[in-house]
Amino acid sequence: MRRFDMEVISVRENPVWKNRAIAYFQKSWNSVLPVIYEDCINHCIHTRNPLPQWYLLVKDNEIAGCAGLITNDFISRMDLYPWFCALYIEDKYRANGYSALLIEKAKDDARKAGFANLYLSTEHTGFYEKHGFRYIGQGYHPWGDESRIYEIDL
Repeated sequence: MRRFDMEVISVRENPVWKNRAIAYFQKSWNSVLPVIYEDCINHCIHTRNPLPQWYLLVKDNEIAGCAGLITNDFISRMDLYPWFCALYIEDKYRANGYSALLIEKAKDDARKAGFANLYLSTEHTGFYEKHGFRYIGQGYHPWGDESRIYEIDL
């Protein structure tokens, strides 16, 4: 998927990006134990399951952002899936609508896998609503925090 000079790369479909993806997710989401991204990204490449998927937003071979499509985002609503997660855009690329590229790729892959909805958990309000997500309630994390849960029809 391309928009202007940006490309969304599926790590599963392009395993040559695996090591760069692992390092980028670990750097961008350093509050998560590094081994979680390493283990999950390594194993997503060879699974027959449609999930998980990990994406990189790339411009001229430089990673500008990332996101994932997973079965659970460390949240109590395990009856809901798949989850859009780990959206990150580098500061210099923000406010250009590039996050929509990652969201659309995850939506497309979830739809192709037969899912009717996509979910996400966040503390942000206002951002995901602009992309068509609607708030459906609160969810609770194992470490005691809670997050807003959003849903979008596919």
